Amino acid sequence: MLILVSNDDGIDSPGIKALARALKKIRQARVVVAAPASEKSAASHSLTIHRPLRVEKIGPDEYAIDGTPADAVTLAVHQILKRKPDLLVSGINRGANLGEDVHYSGTVSAALEGAIMGVPSVAVSLIPEKKPVRYDVAARFALKLARKVVKEGLPKGVVLNVNVPNLPENRIKGYEFTILGKHNYGDVIVQKIDPRGRPYFWITGNPNVFEDIPNSDCNAFCRNKISVSPIQVDLTDYKFFSEIKQWRL
Repeated sequence: MLILVSNDDGIDSPGIKALARALKKIRQARVVVAAPASEKSAASHSLTIHRPLRVEKIGPDEYAIDGTPADAVTLAVHQILKRKPDLLVSGINRGANLGEDVHYSGTVSAALEGAIMGVPSVAVSLIPEKKPVRYDVAARFALKLARKVVKEGLPKGVVLNVNVPNLPENRIKGYEFTILGKHNYGDVIVQKIDPRGRPYFWITGNPNVFEDIPNSDCNAFCRNKISVSPIQVDLTDYKFFSEIKQWRL
């Protein structure tokens, strides 16, 4: 079995190292790590097309790519591995990927790139409120879920988006299969002036403001539960599609 591991926090992040160690416990699995050479958080699903990319082998089955998470997965599948892996797991991200976060997340986009290629893919994030950051807890859940995905498979174009509270294992109250909630925290723009008198801006907000939506990943987090949300590559709104076909322009 061939398992590809990637992320958006970079090849040196403790999260990806914990994830790779855990997945190596799958019997007869070869785990290959291919990730950005530096942090690419919030890179979304961008591909680098206006400059060449470089791949550096930094260890056995471990590769650093000087591009985005989607670049890393693309190069891993088509150049490094020479074939599609049997599973792709992206993470462990340090920070939430709840609700609308999935549209900006490089961690989720790495998994979506795998799904586009027909690879069963999972994205795993850890929501750190405070230290210590318990990557080991998230890694153990990722291992259980990976084994289940290997056994059951996933529908074409579907990714499992996982968020694990940063709590001791005995304080996590199980897991839920969830829908995406509402997690808008990039709604505050702070303007400052640099030493040369020019304005600059920070996009910021409160990271812990959620809407109360039943069965959502945000609600699961607020109840100290792990959320597992199936999301899909196909963004078509099929319900509205049947309506828009009636339009006359």
